[in-house]
Amino acid sequence: MAYWEKEIRSLMGKAIHRYDLIQEGDRILVGVSGGKDSLTLLHLLHERRKRVPIHYELFPVYIDLGFRSGRAEILKNFFETKGLPYHIEFTDIGRRANSSENRENPCFLCAWERRKRLFHLAHHFKCNKIALGHHQDDIIETLLLNIFFSAEISTMVPSQSLFKGKITLIRPLALIEEKKIERFAREMKLPFGPSGCPSSGKTKRKVIKDLIEDLSKRNRKVKGNIFRAISNIKLDYTLTPEGHSR
Repeated sequence: MAYWEKEIRSLMGKAIHRYDLIQEGDRILVGVSGGKDSLTLLHLLHERRKRVPIHYELFPVYIDLGFRSGRAEILKNFFETKGLPYHIEFTDIGRRANSSENRENPCFLCAWERRKRLFHLAHHFKCNKIALGHHQDDIIETLLLNIFFSAEISTMVPSQSLFKGKITLIRPLALIEEKKIERFAREMKLPFGPSGCPSSGKTKRKVIKDLIEDLSKRNRKVKGNIFRAISNIKLDYTLTPEGHSR
């Protein structure tokens, strides 16, 4: 096994242990979009079950957004090849989000509706956890997106308990860079492909991604420094909210 291949498995295992993401008896809904990240996540979680001393179930779910991308049939075959039970849901979420009535923020509405649907399906199929394919770059970009466009310091977290603990969102790829995931997905010949979304590549996230890439060309430590800064906050050197005192 090549070093880069061992590394990606090791980093996912490290995230699972560090943030206590998976326990004995978990039934995990894996949100699969058809992209490289979610397919890598499903592949690694499925493979890992053979190597660890705990038992957990995987239940991949694909929500078709209505773009007629042909991804549903490809993913159906992928799930069946792995011998996994699965659910494919056809919706018009993407088309509604990108309609003329919602030109200002199609990504927000689409993500919101997809997330609501995943919560409903997790409850329906009795899954106590939802695994999403967000990686280290997503966490870094979300931090800067929230600073620049929402005036707050926050980001995605590896584990998030919701609905009074009934469902937990987990992100096992949290410590892995996007470029490593892309290489893994290509080398493993995972059937990832475009979603068909007309807003792809035209979002605020793309602006942030390009900014980080530009900075990283000048200093390759930039991304790692931003990621480490998220857990290295010096509250004594931040401003207090109005009406509050330290």
